[in-house]
Amino acid sequence: MSSENKKILVTRSSMPDFEEYMEEIRPLWESAWLTNMGPLHERLRAELMDYLKVDGIALFTNGHMALEMALDAMQLSGEVITTPFTFASTTHAIVRNGLTPVFCDIEPDNYTIDADKIEALITEKTSAIVPVHVYGKVCDVEKIEAIAKKHNLKVIYDAAHAFGVKFKGRGIGSFGDASMFSFHATKVFNTIEGGAVCYSDSDFEKTLNFLKNFGITDKENVDFVGGNAKMNEFQAAMGICNLKHIEREIGKRKKVVERYLERLEDKEGLIVSGVQDGVESNYAYFPMVLDNYKISRNDLYDYLAGHNIFARKYFYPLITDYNCYRERFADCRLPVARRIADNVLTLPCYADLPLETVDKICDLILNV
Repeated sequence: MSSENKKILVTRSSMPDFEEYMEEIRPLWESAWLTNMGPLHERLRAELMDYLKVDGIALFTNGHMALEMALDAMQLSGEVITTPFTFASTTHAIVRNGLTPVFCDIEPDNYTIDADKIEALITEKTSAIVPVHVYGKVCDVEKIEAIAKKHNLKVIYDAAHAFGVKFKGRGIGSFGDASMFSFHATKVFNTIEGGAVCYSDSDFEKTLNFLKNFGITDKENVDFVGGNAKMNEFQAAMGICNLKHIEREIGKRKKVVERYLERLEDKEGLIVSGVQDGVESNYAYFPMVLDNYKISRNDLYDYLAGHNIFARKYFYPLITDYNCYRERFADCRLPVARRIADNVLTLPCYADLPLETVDKICDLILNV
């Protein structure tokens, strides 16, 4: 395929050298230990605890099951305050635990849950808050922590977009009662598929490990109604390899984001934003919001696609507009989230995206 006809997707998986991965998995043919907390799983777990600066971490087959089982392990009931501006997984994990999501509007600048609007939604049924770090942008963790302590609520962060992010020098996975990371192939750090829950309570670790292994507590006892969400050794090996190169990969992403900002910042009708104060970013995504631009978001999406540039309407539609939730949440009033969802476009952003391609994308946007 010629460079002119090559599709530029919104993201692309980072992968180690083939030989490097082969060396990591070669011992599996000798041991035949492919899953159930194998040596590679334990090695990755230890390395991630060190890199993320967290007290504890449990690995899962994917991020969704990590979040769903973290909520289960909390033994929550009633209502959970969360954001409508997220991927389906966040809300599904809440609902599949028999909990009622209560949607809070988002901040207009960072697209994270508006912490100033949380307390008005708290009732006697509220048991937890599930905020989402969006595009690698960090929630107001300090204000959320104060609200949770005041009302005796659990806080479980969906940090799927925030691997490696730090706030005031502290790993983002150390905030709240638990934080979930996704290691999906398209994320900054991947284990092909995969996920994790970070925590500081050692008893919570035991419950998570039981839940992800059918609720089995020993050879003859099953004390929990669990599932099967164990990370296998092939996933762990990919994670071990990718973690070696994560700082280099984030550095490459930073250059891509900086070029986008250089070209698109302060352009009339386009809203883009840099790194938050106090945040060490992972440059996971590059969102752009159209604000009375010369072309609509949907038309720009189609225009770029016509030039083999495949951006993404991310997140669109709002969770409350999904077919499975529309009738249930028809009365929700979420003006900021709706405006952002209707006008946001995430542009291609990954470590190996050439800067000349970034320039081409910007030229198309500015000269449409």
